[in-house]
Amino acid sequence: MRTRARLAGLTALSTVALAIGASAQQTPPASPPISAKALDQASAQPESGDWRNAQPVMAPHAMVVAAQHLATDVGVRILQEGGNAVDAAVAVGYAEAVTHPCCGNIGGGGFMVVHLASGKNLFLDFREKAPLKATATIFQDEDGNVVPGRSTGTWLGVGVPGTVMGLNEALAKYGTMPLKKVIAPAIALAEKGYVLAPGDVKIMDNRVKDFAQEPNVAPIFLNHGQPWKAGDRLVQTNLAKTLKRIASKGTKAFYSGPIAEKMVQASQAGGGLFTMKDFADYTVNWDTPVTCTYRGYQIIAAPPPSSGGTTVCEILKTVEGYPLGQYGFGSVEATHYVVEAERRAFADRNTDLGDPAFVHNPVARLISPEHAAKLRASILPDKATPSSEIKGGVSATEGIDTTHFSVVDAQGNAVAVTYTLNYLFGVGKMAGDTGFFLNNEMDDFTSKPGVPNGFGLVQGAANAVAPGKRPLSSMSPTIVLRPDGKVLMVTGSPGGSTIITTVAQTIMNVIDYGMNVQQAIDAPRFHHQWLPDTVLVEPGYLTPDTQAKLEAMGYSFHPIAAIGADEAIVVDPKTGMLHGANDRRRPAGEAKGY
Repeated sequence: MRTRARLAGLTALSTVALAIGASAQQTPPASPPISAKALDQASAQPESGDWRNAQPVMAPHAMVVAAQHLATDVGVRILQEGGNAVDAAVAVGYAEAVTHPCCGNIGGGGFMVVHLASGKNLFLDFREKAPLKATATIFQDEDGNVVPGRSTGTWLGVGVPGTVMGLNEALAKYGTMPLKKVIAPAIALAEKGYVLAPGDVKIMDNRVKDFAQEPNVAPIFLNHGQPWKAGDRLVQTNLAKTLKRIASKGTKAFYSGPIAEKMVQASQAGGGLFTMKDFADYTVNWDTPVTCTYRGYQIIAAPPPSSGGTTVCEILKTVEGYPLGQYGFGSVEATHYVVEAERRAFADRNTDLGDPAFVHNPVARLISPEHAAKLRASILPDKATPSSEIKGGVSATEGIDTTHFSVVDAQGNAVAVTYTLNYLFGVGKMAGDTGFFLNNEMDDFTSKPGVPNGFGLVQGAANAVAPGKRPLSSMSPTIVLRPDGKVLMVTGSPGGSTIITTVAQTIMNVIDYGMNVQQAIDAPRFHHQWLPDTVLVEPGYLTPDTQAKLEAMGYSFHPIAAIGADEAIVVDPKTGMLHGANDRRRPAGEAKGY
């Protein structure tokens, strides 16, 4: 068994990384292709640079990391003005709906994981729901064949949005500031506009042709028919009016009255299924997070209808049986065992999980030490297991583009939020003059068992479309606690199905390989999701020698520009200093604190 230094060439490790690495050693472990569109939308092209020398942003009191720098500024201002982490998270959520319209949203939905300084851990589900008229065969033709594009490019792909109710519910229950206060910066950014950075423009360029096809989108997201350029000012007066209505009338402004009516009218005119009852019946749910341990640390993550927490825990519990730190980052052994854990965890995910209001989710069994031991026993030390030989599930019979932000306040409260429209700019449509894009989240359902969705995920009947059902998600907002119960890490990512492996690998990078948080999220990644049976890999992860050895073991690699875009915070266990890191793959983002 080969051993090597934790990370050859890794320099200037931070105090926090060394402390975490030492702590981890106290609990030693026992010895059909994805579519091009989905791959393109997994993340933006990363900037060049040597990630091994990357250093995080540091602050003594509080930290915000978001995928758009103006939204980060909003969150930090709220914290400086006396708000807590929930106040700041809600302010960031609304600000990103303006400044990060591809992914930040009020036309989508998401998940929030909260750790209160008192020790309480919470999960808020504000995932979209299927319209009440939806059926299991909605995306199939009369012969039972899935119709390409129906779930991603038409009004049938739009689920009932949950973001507004989710953010407002979190603020009302655990925030300290009034809604008008935390939403005011977003209104100002929409009304007065903001100057576009190169990263903002790069994302918008992906959908320029689609913007031109929508009469109520083109006047906003095109500049007299031409793409916006860096340095231009984007003003969104329609969105400002919508946000002002929400600020004045609260949640009911979105789910009854003119805003909901316009969404229903546009949906019905475009062949969709929305009715006013869909909005009247929409709810958000507080629940208990999924929890597991990894080398002595506690993982607090999202439960179903997120598959993220369960699958992240299953991956981590499986690889906990291997000394990854001894193998070394990027080694043959570490890559082999992590890929095999991912393969098996995704097989279970795609078979067993769904909306808990409709199906039983065997989460406890999936993340149990016994199941992890069973999975490890099926992994050969020198050979890849073909996915065709992996049958997922422990039950009796059986888009992409997202954004994440992390907040830690001076009191020790922490919030991880991942919310989404699915694809970049969702379905690419707006309802009337509301000014916000609507999601195409219905694509996350199983259009037909065994047929891949937009991210290549082959799923089962547990995630079939049903009226009022929430689609299974890969979003994985996660908080990692130290053995003493204090926050170590807040993390999460966009990237469709690659969210899960991004979060798991970021945690491994910090705990197993002793990286600082900036190195941990900038390091090249890889991804396997059971089907298709190929490993996506970023440039710089594999050396030619390592790749040749893994290919000889039976692995097939597919290069990809970027996987995920983690926005993370680590709290130094010795000094309490906060270390924030914006992923280099999302250059428009920022980590900032005070």
